[in-house]
Amino acid sequence: MSWFTATLRSYPEIAIFLSLGVGYWVGGKSYRGFSLGAVTATLLAAIAIGQLGIVISSNVKSVFFLMFLFAVGYGVGPQFVRGIAKDGLPQAIFSVVQCVLCLAAPYVAAKIAGYDVGSAAGLFAGSQTISASMGLATDAINRVGLPADETKRLLDAMPTAYAVTYIFGTIGSALILATLGPKLLGIDLVAACKEYESRFGGEKELGGTGQAWHQYALRAYRIADQGAVVGMTVAQAEATSPEGMRLYVERIRRGGVVQEAKIDDVLQPGDVVAIIGRREQLVQVLGSRGAEVDDPELLAVPAEGVDVYVTNKEVEGKTLRELGTLPAARGVFLRKIKRGATETPIPVLPNTQLHRGDTVTLVGRTQDTTAAAKTLGVLDRPTNAADIAFVGFAITLGALIGAVVIKVGAVPITLSTAGGALIAGIVFGWLRAIHPTFGRIPEPTIWFMNSVGLNVFIAVVGVTAGPGFVRGLQQLGISLFLWGIFATAVPLILGMFIAKYVFKFHPALLLGICAGARTTTAALGMICDAAKSQVPGLGYTVTYAVGNTLLTIWGMVIIMLLT
Repeated sequence: MSWFTATLRSYPEIAIFLSLGVGYWVGGKSYRGFSLGAVTATLLAAIAIGQLGIVISSNVKSVFFLMFLFAVGYGVGPQFVRGIAKDGLPQAIFSVVQCVLCLAAPYVAAKIAGYDVGSAAGLFAGSQTISASMGLATDAINRVGLPADETKRLLDAMPTAYAVTYIFGTIGSALILATLGPKLLGIDLVAACKEYESRFGGEKELGGTGQAWHQYALRAYRIADQGAVVGMTVAQAEATSPEGMRLYVERIRRGGVVQEAKIDDVLQPGDVVAIIGRREQLVQVLGSRGAEVDDPELLAVPAEGVDVYVTNKEVEGKTLRELGTLPAARGVFLRKIKRGATETPIPVLPNTQLHRGDTVTLVGRTQDTTAAAKTLGVLDRPTNAADIAFVGFAITLGALIGAVVIKVGAVPITLSTAGGALIAGIVFGWLRAIHPTFGRIPEPTIWFMNSVGLNVFIAVVGVTAGPGFVRGLQQLGISLFLWGIFATAVPLILGMFIAKYVFKFHPALLLGICAGARTTTAALGMICDAAKSQVPGLGYTVTYAVGNTLLTIWGMVIIMLLT
């Protein structure tokens, strides 16, 4: 054991990886639906390892924290700008109101309880489950100009308060929004979502990855001698589909020769046609009248499901019903829409609007999906390469701007390098959505920058603060936990009533809007489970983008308010 301890002290980088290993392993376990999560588990593991007296350079956490903040900004950039400038303005304004409440409650708790600024920052970060705010709070405490030992004491108190209040911050927010919220507001969440879906013509998507049944099918049918479509062009035949159904002729076998179907091709008796559409529509329309045949060669169509990143300004704000009438929509089916940094699934409804920054999954022949992608934006095919030059220059630019200090009297005003990196991520993420010709960062890389970047920062914080953790827990313990409940519950309860009676949001979206403003993904999951629908996710993305930015910045603001 002495050799192990000496080794960790000599090579502190091992302690970081050990903290990550334990944190991700423990954080991935769950008991009756409850999980600590990687961040909290990593922090607790690091605090335990820190009891060995390991010293780690603060530069390590700074590097990974800048990487994390840039990735956060890059992910929410398109939704943040759209939410401020476009139709999401009421939701964005509500998110600001909710974030102010989330700052006020911990501030009041800290003042009444008499906590120092380190404990107050940890109370805020834990009760609002916004780990990133501790980075800005750390920068703010370092700039106060206190003696080194006092600064260290405050910084050590922060993760202690965070760890004590985070657990209820996570579980409590989910229970308040998903379980208590509908009762307080008198909302029948399931009925509200069904009404919303019914109003906009939505229906639940069935099938998917890992299932034998697939929503879209390509089948071959022989045209009878006296068939209803004999003598019609392909376009005319497709137009005979009942309203709301989309069936397309993709290929034709005529005289033993297979050819790609063109919209002006005239259908003849004996032709075997390959028709694509939703499975139930094929059965309903053609099952009783068409003679289905087995024709492997005809059905050997190059098809794919691809993600398309929406960037075309002509598409912005248009409904799926409107887009379905475009020539490029022929032969293409929309399976999924993802929106925002958390890739929130958006219901595929006729009146659902597409926005720049959305990612849509299209199904169809390769040539059809390629044509549709040109109309919508750009194909976002999987890639292992990230534009690291872009990442490096963007973080550098943001950090340089953030490093500028402007003094207003005796008060230094600065974004800090961390705040600069966050804003750089927002700006460049938005630019990437409009001009996707630079700055490609694959989804796995974004995940790494987000998750590992934050957890390395948390690990260094925990290892460094480890020796003072037990002492701080003994001093603050149960009272801090109770104040954490207050700081978590009060803003959410007030926010729900404000959302209903002041902003008058639709009941199906209201709780998702509140969850986004508090950036609690766990709560959104429970809300959608309770609603038996993904509709609440429609209100999550804009408020999440605003809330994630403001709550992170509040880590610096609460220090300024208390000093």
